[in-house]
Amino acid sequence: MSIATVLVAALTIPATGAEARDDAANRAYAQIAALQQLKKSLTPAERKLDSRLAAEIRGVALPHLDTGVPVSESGTVEVEIRATKIDDGLLDRLRKAGAGIRFPAASTVLAEAPLKALPAIATWPDVTAISLKHGLISSHQTSPGSPIADTKQDKAKRIDAAVRVAKAAGTTTSEGDRVHAADTARTRYKVTGVGVKVCALSDGVDSLAASQASGDLPADVDVLPGEEGSGDEGTAMLEIIHDLVPNARLGFATAFTSEASFAANIRALRFDAGCDIIVDDVVYYHESPFQDGLPAQSVNAVTADGAYYFSSAGNEGNTLDGASGNWEGDFVDSGLGVGKFAGDAHDFDPGTGTQIFNPLSPNSAGRVTTLWWADPLLGSANDYDLYLINAAGDVTGFSQDSQDGDDDPFEILQTGSGTGQRLAVVKYSGADRYLQLSVFRGRFTGFSTPGVTRGHSAAVNAFSVAAAPAKDPLPFALEAGDPPNPAGPFPTVFTRVQLPERFTSDGPRRVFYQADGTPITPGNYSSTGGSLRVKPEITAADGVSTTVPGFETFYGTSAAAPHAAAIAALALSGNPGLTNAEIRAALTGSALDLTPAGRDARTGAGVIRADLLLRNTGATPQPLVRAGTPTVTPTTGDGDAYLEPGEQGTVTLPVRNAGDGTATGVSVVVDSDHPGAVLTPRSRSYGTIAAGATRSRDYTLKLDAGYPLGRPVTLSVRATFAGVLSPTSGTVLVSTGQASTTVRDFAYTGPVLPIPDNDPAGATATVDVGGVGYASTLTLSIDGTECSTVVGAATVGLDHSWAGDLVATLTAPDGRAATLFARDGGGGNNLCQVVFDDRAAAPFSSVTSANAPFTGTWRPDVPLSSLRASAVDGTWSLKVVDTANADTGSIRAFALHIAGFEPA
Repeated sequence: MSIATVLVAALTIPATGAEARDDAANRAYAQIAALQQLKKSLTPAERKLDSRLAAEIRGVALPHLDTGVPVSESGTVEVEIRATKIDDGLLDRLRKAGAGIRFPAASTVLAEAPLKALPAIATWPDVTAISLKHGLISSHQTSPGSPIADTKQDKAKRIDAAVRVAKAAGTTTSEGDRVHAADTARTRYKVTGVGVKVCALSDGVDSLAASQASGDLPADVDVLPGEEGSGDEGTAMLEIIHDLVPNARLGFATAFTSEASFAANIRALRFDAGCDIIVDDVVYYHESPFQDGLPAQSVNAVTADGAYYFSSAGNEGNTLDGASGNWEGDFVDSGLGVGKFAGDAHDFDPGTGTQIFNPLSPNSAGRVTTLWWADPLLGSANDYDLYLINAAGDVTGFSQDSQDGDDDPFEILQTGSGTGQRLAVVKYSGADRYLQLSVFRGRFTGFSTPGVTRGHSAAVNAFSVAAAPAKDPLPFALEAGDPPNPAGPFPTVFTRVQLPERFTSDGPRRVFYQADGTPITPGNYSSTGGSLRVKPEITAADGVSTTVPGFETFYGTSAAAPHAAAIAALALSGNPGLTNAEIRAALTGSALDLTPAGRDARTGAGVIRADLLLRNTGATPQPLVRAGTPTVTPTTGDGDAYLEPGEQGTVTLPVRNAGDGTATGVSVVVDSDHPGAVLTPRSRSYGTIAAGATRSRDYTLKLDAGYPLGRPVTLSVRATFAGVLSPTSGTVLVSTGQASTTVRDFAYTGPVLPIPDNDPAGATATVDVGGVGYASTLTLSIDGTECSTVVGAATVGLDHSWAGDLVATLTAPDGRAATLFARDGGGGNNLCQVVFDDRAAAPFSSVTSANAPFTGTWRPDVPLSSLRASAVDGTWSLKVVDTANADTGSIRAFALHIAGFEPA
């Protein structure tokens, strides 16, 4: 008899007689027992599969069961594959099995694989687990009845519209600037974010170019290469930060690729991009509440290195407002599973009653639900399962993975539609453990507890940020019958009477394991064990204005976290060197306590104000001196305007005080990078430089007769001055040689290269360059003989049916790389006769789908001049990566156009 027959047959077995057939509870018991029969029947390889995948593959037959497996029209599903080693061999085998690689990490790979191929992949000895893609949720609060659907088509229309109106829109300022008294603080203490770099992690920065065109963001936002993401929550967060700290440098990386990618980008923003303050607004469902996982470990690393880290507390509700979708506590055996199904059902009722089905509110439909218990990651031998039951007693969803010693203590499902839904937890086998059951953006109407905040937001040194409205109340009820949402004080400032948002998530967070899995209280994994982290720490504004489509009024702790990060940036700007402990004490010590009195699990120490924080930290305006772009004037030689080998010239080097305070005692030390280029004097005094002013000094530069023709001289510049931000270091280039008027073309002559769909491997085409030496000019053209928007056109240089999927990077022989374009052009087709030139009037990021086929001359995202510091002879590569599903294309024709230098 097949397993499907067993499942159907199980429904016909009465529990206590004929009358019990219609009893909802007994119906649920029978269906849980039927699903457990499936679990018992799995082969060793099938037990590596997510239980929902196994059920989808087996074809489970229960009347109202939905496995929740999102199978595409082509029969594929996104999965995370855990293996003993992620290497090229494994990736090649996955591709041969029909899988598309999305993101390989150290021990997992995100892939889109044919559902039917998964049982075979699970038999591979090096594969240890296959789960559905670990999703995430941002803390942008939207109406429960109208979730945002942003298809590729929606996204293209949104970006096109934003770019068209940006220049006419003018600037918009967050109301948080006023209610946090950040405007007052900047004026009073004369600090603006100078010397601080603040970086955000969220979905994407689709409208970055539009916000830059409108003046709502600066031109030099540092986006990690290839990490632009998709969406616009990141753009909105950056606008908030820029409003409060207009002279801070900004950076961004996506958090949305995968949990492992998010963790890697946290580290990259600190250790590669040099971010002083990092803020995010997401939580992955797979982040354990009881142990620091990958993102939390990255937070620990960057804070140990001196960075401040801010994260949204979440929008999952709190018990003080009766809005919680969280239950946690010790497992309690209800005794109701005996004789009905394997294992023991948990009793949610803390009193004398028994409640194994915890009911959900009407607006809890379609909500992701997670179950965790207090075992270490990749170390659980205690097997708990999760079931969703409708009002009639039918099991409509489930998660019953096998935990046998090397698995995560984790189950996940998504609630269905309709009212009367309930959740049940069954201990299938093993020991009693502390549990957490969370319905993200849902609500329990039965039993709930505080403590939904988890993951990296609950890391010891992270600042978990709750939300309070800046101006208007949230314009919808979280649930029918809820009391009115609170309003904010705008145009006045926050005070102690402010009420927080009703959706803001509460703490505290009980943790049972160190990051490496070592128990904090060995042998005690109950409500009296582990350690308690007080979360959230502080509260900041939401419900604020941005120019970003879909975020014109931005609600959620997603908006609160960047306000808090920006206020900390003001403090750091006015008092550089503040440690994590010092800024934590200042933020919590100067916060205005909100109801209930004292530090609480909903708003932490209270709502922060910039004026009070800067008074607490003793902020003062700081100078910040940096070198500018030098000029050179030959003083010996053949009398032309170019410094050539064997000649001497005067180098004029400006330095600018970009800081808020006057720079005194300014001194500059300059060193050449080549023994054949001698600069004298090595150091010079620049005296006193007022804020915003520039001062120049002259140096003598002598080139040996054998100095390489056209090689730019790289000068290392170190500026010292009176102030905490001293010294600053950087490099500048001094041009040498006379540019040749002869431009040489180096065209790609290889075969047409298909670009793999949604695969980070991309397609790479190479061109060999020789006989040039150093380059005076460099451009790249994507060619073509006849331009059109025809899908698959063979006469264009790069055909693709959705240009907005693509990221193109040019890499020089010395390994330096420059991004040409990244996810620009929306749904437009094909690049043809396009020239990327640093001298172009407009950036390619400003194109819209209406410009297709894309032609003309455009500035690349990263200047090509950055690739001319070394000799250009050697192999160049153009890599094009497709970052989204469904659309495809090929590299067909492109060329490099390079001019060298005239003989001296």
